[in-house]
Amino acid sequence: MTAMRTETSDETRLREQICRFGRSLFERGLTPGSSGNISVRLDGGGWLVTPTNASLGFLDPAKLSRLDQQGRLVSGDAPTKEVPLHNALYDTRGSARAIVHLHSTHSVALSMLPEIDPRAALPPMTAYYLMKCGATALVPYYRPGDPAVADAIKGLAGRYSSVLLANHGPVVAGDTLEAAVFATEELEETAKLYLLLRGMNPRYLSPEQVTDLVKVFGVTLPEHGHGH
Repeated sequence: MTAMRTETSDETRLREQICRFGRSLFERGLTPGSSGNISVRLDGGGWLVTPTNASLGFLDPAKLSRLDQQGRLVSGDAPTKEVPLHNALYDTRGSARAIVHLHSTHSVALSMLPEIDPRAALPPMTAYYLMKCGATALVPYYRPGDPAVADAIKGLAGRYSSVLLANHGPVVAGDTLEAAVFATEELEETAKLYLLLRGMNPRYLSPEQVTDLVKVFGVTLPEHGHGH
């Protein structure tokens, strides 16, 4: 009985956390209208995800979609059409406990540029970008909700916690919802820096400085993660 109460209490806390972070992201203009979605894995199996056509700024904890381990709706409103995207990232990245997908302006703009390296959408611009995001992969455009995007995510084999969907937006996983939100924000700010400095030959972190961050902070980078 105590374990069941604890599980229920944890789920209640996570529902409130999703709504609180969603509202914060919406109010700061990081995902407009009814765009974007958030999910969190539950300890007892399954996960919570924001409903379809729901604004992240006006979520109701009681109406969040609860899915079983196979991604089938158990309770709540109908889930976001991006469930296959979330499912693929959870399946391939075992450490992921939460996923944030936004339509944040600068990250979307970055995903549309012709020079972007699919293995590292951003160069090593700041220490905090590397510490929060590692490297960011770019996957090709798929229409929203297309199951094929799941295959593209699975093709990354769990090497990336930070992914850009071309002409669509960022998808970022974290070991907590807070970590996923903060990493998504760091990605957006770094994309903004890249756009501001584009064509100005800015000074990026050197390979030695990147190696130092890897050693000191345990930053994990996929092979060839920063070939800029």
